Amino acid sequence: MRSKELPEELRDRIVARHRSGQDYKKISAALKVPKSTVASIILEWKTFGTTRTLPRAGRPAKLSYRGRRALVRE
Repeated sequence: MRSKELPEELRDRIVARHRSGQDYKKISAALKVPKSTVASIILEWKTFGTTRTLPRAGRPAKLSYRGRRALVRE
């Protein structure tokens, strides 16, 4: 199960700390965010130049995972 996305303010703070020279481990410990999340946010910032949520590919699912399971049970 995927978790909720981080607020833009927190992503901005991660990028600001990275630009000031902190490494991923220190940023992760200070903001209580997994190191892999810090790395992916910084990679996305380097690639697209923004921390805003970008449009996703594909059509959103009409049913959630739980809704699909309930339909199968019926």
